[in-house]
Amino acid sequence: MLYKSSTKERRKHRIREKIKNRKDIVRHRLSVFRSGRYIYAQVIDDVNQCTVVSASSLEKEYKANFGGGDCKAASWVGEMVAKRAIEKGLKDVVFDRGCYKFHGRVKSLADSARACGLNF
Repeated sequence: MLYKSSTKERRKHRIREKIKNRKDIVRHRLSVFRSGRYIYAQVIDDVNQCTVVSASSLEKEYKANFGGGDCKAASWVGEMVAKRAIEKGLKDVVFDRGCYKFHGRVKSLADSARACGLNF
């Protein structure tokens, strides 16, 4: 028996198709995942199918100083992933928010990554 996809899955696939159908600009993808406690971000190279840089609120650097998974954690993760991407020479990326709406933790991550120099 076939079931309808959930709203989150349909939203995720719709966003990914829009990103992947842009043939004019080939960029790396800044993907965001958030759970109830933590937030994760990674820059993905879709051509070679590998993760270039990543950051999360699970890292020891963050847990030693702050802890938690709120907007403060998201902005720290955004800063770290932006710094690491710029160190690797990646300045232009495409923001992939996944199935999440652009507000709260996802928005604070994106804003801090832009403030640190990533273009999307």
